[in-house]
Amino acid sequence: MDEEQVVKFVETYLKKKGFKQAELAFQDEVQHNSNANSVDIHSDPDLSLLLLSLSQSEDTPARYNDEYSKLRSWTHSSLDLYKPELLRVLYPVFVHCYMDLVAKGHMQEARTFFNSFREDHEMMHLRDLQKLEGVLSPSHLEEMEFAHTLRQSKVNIKICQYSNELLMQYLRNTKSTMMLGIVNDHINFQVSPGQPSLISDDAEVVTLIGSSQDAANQINKKEIHWGLLEDSLEERLENAGALLSDSEKTEGEAKEGDLDETKRRSIEGGKQGASVKKLKKDKAASATAKVVRPETNTGSMAPRVKSELPLPVIPTEVEQSIVEDLRNRVQLSSASLPSASFYTFINTHNGLNCSSISHDGSLVAGGFSDSSLKVWDMAKLGQQSGNSVLQGENDTAPSEHVLGPNGVKRSYSLFQGHSGPVYSATFSPLGDFVLSSSADTTIRLWSTKLNANLVCYKGHNYPVWDVQFSPVGHYFASASHDRTARIWSMDRIQPLRIMAGHLSDVDCVQWHANCNYIATGSSDKTVRLWDVQSGECVRIFIGHRSMILSLAMSPDGRYMASADEDGTIMMWDLSSGRCVLPLMGHNSCVWTLAFSCEGSMLASGSADCTVKLWDVTTSAKVTMTEESKSGSANRLRSLKTLPTKSTPVYTLRFSRRNLLFAAGVLSKSV
Repeated sequence: MDEEQVVKFVETYLKKKGFKQAELAFQDEVQHNSNANSVDIHSDPDLSLLLLSLSQSEDTPARYNDEYSKLRSWTHSSLDLYKPELLRVLYPVFVHCYMDLVAKGHMQEARTFFNSFREDHEMMHLRDLQKLEGVLSPSHLEEMEFAHTLRQSKVNIKICQYSNELLMQYLRNTKSTMMLGIVNDHINFQVSPGQPSLISDDAEVVTLIGSSQDAANQINKKEIHWGLLEDSLEERLENAGALLSDSEKTEGEAKEGDLDETKRRSIEGGKQGASVKKLKKDKAASATAKVVRPETNTGSMAPRVKSELPLPVIPTEVEQSIVEDLRNRVQLSSASLPSASFYTFINTHNGLNCSSISHDGSLVAGGFSDSSLKVWDMAKLGQQSGNSVLQGENDTAPSEHVLGPNGVKRSYSLFQGHSGPVYSATFSPLGDFVLSSSADTTIRLWSTKLNANLVCYKGHNYPVWDVQFSPVGHYFASASHDRTARIWSMDRIQPLRIMAGHLSDVDCVQWHANCNYIATGSSDKTVRLWDVQSGECVRIFIGHRSMILSLAMSPDGRYMASADEDGTIMMWDLSSGRCVLPLMGHNSCVWTLAFSCEGSMLASGSADCTVKLWDVTTSAKVTMTEESKSGSANRLRSLKTLPTKSTPVYTLRFSRRNLLFAAGVLSKSV
């Protein structure tokens, strides 16, 4: 490399960087000092390579395609031991290559690059790719919060030390400066010694999140008080030590069994009658053998905390009824599974969006696409003679008893007031109120006693996907397309708190057992825990790979379960913010979760037409490390699968006596 080439390279560099004055000054110096001592480039190869790389145009779009294609080929041809870890690098590199091309204005090349390699990542990251597909100009990178956040934060990738060294060595040897720059700027490798981990063993190997991992870790250090409320009914019962005799327990449980039998017979007809009687006998038998005693209740081990909200007063007669239920509660275990009652909606004509069951199972609500809310009273339904089922035709008569095609009365209350599809419904703990949320951006409070709309709550700007009453009633929380969750009280038409922080829709919301926190699940694949008093986010749970569809809190307040669109269920420890264990088994999205009343069992309902029962006590004790060492499979934690004929499960509810209620709509297409 001679003197003229060096001068040319320097001029090219200055011109490319826009240093016009420096370029002119350099040219003057070259003319005046043409006889100056030349630099021996050959004696310094690093300087030669540096000048060569600086002289090349970094804006060449083809380099992105070429280097990524080579990295992809090298990764797929790696040893099987290291391939799973190295493959994790491809997705974030692909995303940032595309965004770099867009930022530099190479729109056609960016589109070609995106379409060439998107198939590699569609299975795991389809929703993210659909969002990025809308980035069509450099201004979109700033305007779209999802893209802007990806540009500003780093992706965390867990990788072993040897895999990391292999990758760095490859990038240096092949002079893949583009890929090396992206890896350096946008990927944070969490290097661990030892052998590579299998991708299925770790839910957090690759996560694209809004805030950086450091910020999430900082949030997760905040102190939370996950205990139960002081002076709760359960605590009073424990302190009193009030226990019924075995005969009284059996009698009380048999009464609930009779009620359950009536409901099932009214819904499904004669054929199921025999099986319901069997369920009743099993339940009565288990009630004799397994009844909750205060000293064995998991809730008794939980610490006690004070409520940060003024709590409503429970009427004396209602309190006595609840205490009676608690005394007769069945202790569930792997050897004593719950009795289940399933409510099937038919003839809904694909109009049912959601359903909800009251705490005692006596009321069932359905939200429909025609903006109506319908509530069935199981006692009245059971009194009907003939063919009584949960029918959902689009009737318009406002009366409680509506005449069907055959002139037979159907017992349901029709609530009309929304101007858009109803997406969620929830009963108050006492069953005297029901809330509904709709695409019309409002939440309505209805009285089940008066069969009338009492209040219309307005505050959200977009459709409200979910609404949930607090465990004590009076307060409720909502989740919306406007990426916020809000806390309300029944006596105020404006929200008390607004929780903002998610990067996408807030799809579901759930109250903590002590009412001091709410959890929200979002399409940004994260779950957040919020302090009700301050409105601050106190935990971010990262690990899901698709949108969160349902949440459930354990009765002792220590654990939370979340389920996503892929069918994965994760158990989280609220105090640490870590995933205790993922529960795999469903092959479609999980729409509903419910803990048993003493917290030993988790029920999950899915679009795959099954209800699964999981042993939570065992799952919580086994860490992910022990799991991988022992090689135990998820099926060991799955106690039982309850299949339906052809009914996706919309909602689940454990009664206070631990009877499992479920509801769904008959689907002939499944």
